[in-house]
Amino acid sequence: MRHTITLIPGDGIGPEVSRAVQEILGAAGVQIDWEDIPARAEIERRGQDFMQSGVLESIRKNRVALKGPLATASVGGPPSINVGLRKALDLYANLRPVKNLEGVQARYLGVDMVLIRENTEDLYAGLEHTVVPGVVESLKIITEKASTRVAKFAFEFARKFGRKKIHAIHKANIMKLSDGLFLTSVRKVAEAYPEIEYKELIVDNACMQMVINPHQFDMLLLTNLYGDIMSDLAAGLVGGLGVVPSGNMGETVAIFEAVHGTAPDIAGKGIANPTALLMSAILMLRHLGEMGAAARIEDALYLVYRERKVLTRDLGGTASTSEFTAAVIGAFT
Repeated sequence: MRHTITLIPGDGIGPEVSRAVQEILGAAGVQIDWEDIPARAEIERRGQDFMQSGVLESIRKNRVALKGPLATASVGGPPSINVGLRKALDLYANLRPVKNLEGVQARYLGVDMVLIRENTEDLYAGLEHTVVPGVVESLKIITEKASTRVAKFAFEFARKFGRKKIHAIHKANIMKLSDGLFLTSVRKVAEAYPEIEYKELIVDNACMQMVINPHQFDMLLLTNLYGDIMSDLAAGLVGGLGVVPSGNMGETVAIFEAVHGTAPDIAGKGIANPTALLMSAILMLRHLGEMGAAARIEDALYLVYRERKVLTRDLGGTASTSEFTAAVIGAFT
């Protein structure tokens, strides 16, 4: 089967890790025609806005995209392109599997959880304004429609992949209307899945519980802000954002992406680790029905990490990006 996939290389180390992943997928025999989006810097040099440069049209046409990291200013500057893509394409569910990668030092072993984050509303709706000088108001938007939709995604995922338990994470003890609506929406969906154990945790307690004993969690269902925070927390338990994948799922399109930073300090040096984007590409292949290729690449990646002979510097090795890429390809069976 041949696929046309939109490639957004991203900023910083994005182009380097994207090239590595393209090489690995090609060596695995996956037939892909890549529709490359130019680097954001190049688009902006042309005087164009990234979101108006054809990227949305490309993704809607191809229905699948692979994306490297894109930088977002902390204060001031333009809105986040990452958030903009999710809202414009209605990518309502963020899928974040978190699992130990054998050979990577981590706080815990045996962690295997999936976080599902509502991806389009909450404080990330971007509705904020200055009330008076020195006072800013941000609106937290929670709707029954979005909460129900992401809950159905989570429970269907659990049913499809044999997950047994879902925790809904909230702060409804304080935000009784907004988080309360999220909870009541999820509870209604949970009733249709009696085979899946359903629990609820207040977000601050959930963070503590995850640090104390992450093995108690199978799946977590979260609103946008809590999901953003807790998915990074979970990644930190197994080695960091460099070794976990991510997918943003909509009704008709999906973007698979690395969620680590752009690492401008090492960009262009050929030492970046492509693992997170490669693992996201494996999620993408499964989404496309390329189960054999996904398993082959995953097995090769796991073998390289188990042997610990060819690791990049972020994980204690000395290998370059190209050397690590060659090692994964060389591990194909």
